[in-house]
Amino acid sequence: MPMNLPNKLTLLRICLIPVFVILMLSQVSNFFLISCIIFIIASITDFLDGKIARKYNLVTDFGKFMDPLADKLLVLSALICMIEYDLVAGWMVIIIVARELTVSILRAIAADNGKVIAASGGGKIKTTSQMIAIILLLIGANYSNSQIVFVGTIAMYIATIFTLYSGIDYLYKNRELFMNSK
Repeated sequence: MPMNLPNKLTLLRICLIPVFVILMLSQVSNFFLISCIIFIIASITDFLDGKIARKYNLVTDFGKFMDPLADKLLVLSALICMIEYDLVAGWMVIIIVARELTVSILRAIAADNGKVIAASGGGKIKTTSQMIAIILLLIGANYSNSQIVFVGTIAMYIATIFTLYSGIDYLYKNRELFMNSK
């Protein structure tokens, strides 16, 4: 089966992750800004792949699985790199990693039962809020602007709340998987 455009965009997002990480850790001139641009490009592919897939009926099981995974890899890579620069609190990253692992395990259990769990509305809000917070923090760090960093930090608190909520929502909506698991 040939790869459709939404799935190619998802793969592009995955390929941009190591570029982002290398830039973040290289500390070349303006690395926060360059990393932010790479992160924004990767984030735009997230918006586009879903929009194109739904509009042109190109939704695939590959996309349902890989799109949320690509989002997780992108966001978690950024957050882990940002701990290095004290841009995000470690406890927030732990909550986000725990939620992402939990939902990934839930998806694996679902797949074992012949079910694909696509991204929910709450999961999409969670991802968007995380991406906005990361962008604000990177821009604030690049320009040493404490006001932007403060807004980014508030956005990160909000994203952490959405993360907790969406994780609980996934578990609740798919609780039958635990009741009926093999």
